[in-house]
Amino acid sequence: MTLSLQALRSHASRWVLDRPYDPEEELRRCERLGARILCPEDSLYPELLRLIPDPPPVLYALGRLPLQGPAIALVGSRKPTPYGRRTARRLAAECASAGLVVVSGLARGVDTEAHEAAVGAGGRAWAVFGSGLDRVYPEDNAQLAAKIIACGGTLLSEVPLGGAPAARHFPLRNRLIAGLSWGTIVVEGDLRSGSLITARRALEQGRDVFAVPGPIDSPMSAGPNDLIAQGAKPVRTISDVIGGIGPLAVTAGGGGSGAPDEEKILELLGGHTLDLEQLLSETGWEIGRLMRTLAEMETHRQIGLVPGQRYART
Repeated sequence: MTLSLQALRSHASRWVLDRPYDPEEELRRCERLGARILCPEDSLYPELLRLIPDPPPVLYALGRLPLQGPAIALVGSRKPTPYGRRTARRLAAECASAGLVVVSGLARGVDTEAHEAAVGAGGRAWAVFGSGLDRVYPEDNAQLAAKIIACGGTLLSEVPLGGAPAARHFPLRNRLIAGLSWGTIVVEGDLRSGSLITARRALEQGRDVFAVPGPIDSPMSAGPNDLIAQGAKPVRTISDVIGGIGPLAVTAGGGGSGAPDEEKILELLGGHTLDLEQLLSETGWEIGRLMRTLAEMETHRQIGLVPGQRYART
């Protein structure tokens, strides 16, 4: 579906732009850039964004479409400690190995580490801008943005082209990071960190929030530790995250994977219990397919979780 010029003009009035806005010129600039403009009625519009309370009426996308695959947001401080950088890289690489897309904001610090590690491990990333897609911010991440696209990822923003990286754009950007993802992991951040805004928006959207515990005397771990105290799930490896995204996988995937897949799971379990990693290994499936099947089978009480995060026939 093509947006009307009036709708584009109305949308542009919400943002800090450094030029007079002309919707016809906007369309021409998008074409030159290779970007698409999507609205919620468009078949390419991300399905998970349709489910949030305030989906963007206009979404700019540059790179691979449609957006496919289960996605996890990885966010944190712009000035992480060595522990935070190391942990962000490890979790992002584990996401890539598990077939999960890494979503973040291309900011310095944890965002950059997460994006670089994901594409470096052969995975995909989605980067959400707080500026127009033609204004990579920070500028020193321009090569990383190009690498994300080259590796099958996508750059996204609701800010019109030429939009400045204004401070008030970033809280709105953070809701999209959470909205595109099945869950959000906060790696590091103090109690005023923007990553906590992303976590709050994830909770408002009904998504899971995870946090990396850290030293109690580190200001950069104050945010994640506080989230854990409030009920966020602590994360050591990506396996701690995968078990929490099944129900939403069914919503995003349009239901279960079908009787043959369910029969395969029942056959593998037999009289045994298996954890998620064992099921991934035994089936050889992608994580999304497995999670959809497990969630559907739990809904129909064919299987259930037992202590140790293991699955068993009921």
